[in-house]
Amino acid sequence: MIVVDGVLISVSPEGKSSPLGREILASLLELPALISAAERLKATPQWKFSVSDEQSPPLKLVYVFQHEYATVDPNLVHLVGTDEATTCVGLVIRNPRNGMVSVAHMDFVGVVDMGLRQMLSMIVEDDENPILDVHLIGGFEDAPSGFVDNDTGSKYHKHPDGYSMPLCSKILEALHCRPERFQVQTLCVLGHNTKKDQNGNAYPVIGGFLLDTSSGSVFPASFDSTSRVPDEIVRRVRVTVCSMDSSWEGKLLETYDTKQDRFQIASCSWSSGWRQYVLSLQQLSDSEILSQCSTSPAAEPPDFVENERRKWAYMIEYADWDANLSRKETSDI
Repeated sequence: MIVVDGVLISVSPEGKSSPLGREILASLLELPALISAAERLKATPQWKFSVSDEQSPPLKLVYVFQHEYATVDPNLVHLVGTDEATTCVGLVIRNPRNGMVSVAHMDFVGVVDMGLRQMLSMIVEDDENPILDVHLIGGFEDAPSGFVDNDTGSKYHKHPDGYSMPLCSKILEALHCRPERFQVQTLCVLGHNTKKDQNGNAYPVIGGFLLDTSSGSVFPASFDSTSRVPDEIVRRVRVTVCSMDSSWEGKLLETYDTKQDRFQIASCSWSSGWRQYVLSLQQLSDSEILSQCSTSPAAEPPDFVENERRKWAYMIEYADWDANLSRKETSDI
């Protein structure tokens, strides 16, 4: 169930041409309270987070990559966040009674239902029925007609329905259909999270955020390489290969062990054919990498291509996963 300002949102699809999720999304995007919340968030200065910027005593951060989630205890973790989101959506669910927070970087509709179950598993006690605070941040109006490369003038085409709209719709439909009560506090997505350049290419206004676990406050944020830890490359590789690993089908990747207060990065595997595939990707030009490897080529951050190449280099060097990486990476925060 979805609640806004204490009012239960009740929406029924108007025929087969209007799916439930899109009806809910359209309704929420027009609510003045959520429009105001999105405007306040966009007006908040971005926190450019670096480990070197941490206060004394140090602030404990849990960083979430694409396709990952983490549930944190505010007594143990001060901050949790994610970035690098373009067509992806960051989802926050917080229990105001006990302060437990789960953050996910949702990247496609197929992970939403199971991902929600994973996120909620440690937030709500069996005898509780709280109203859970929810923030959705990310995704933008990624035009289905394609984008124009500002350097070459070339036009690239993409998924005819876009990526952000189906994902946002699916998340809201899944929340609506669950028995828990979800109080939507922030809906900074799609038109509320879009800007355009001189060629008409759309970009997200906010692609990352930090949540203060003690207060539940959310801030726009970006992270440098010192804070996207631990095991950055291994985690990027997992995102790439997990789609071919049946053990992760429909699931978000587990990264952080809430009870033990440590990162526990479960291994996954890939076949030897991946080496030849990534070798071919390494031969592509930067613009080809953007057009073939991104859902939003014009909107990617400056280090997107570099991060892809670093990931592929790692997969080439350690092509035999069983010999080199078939283990669980663990590290204390």
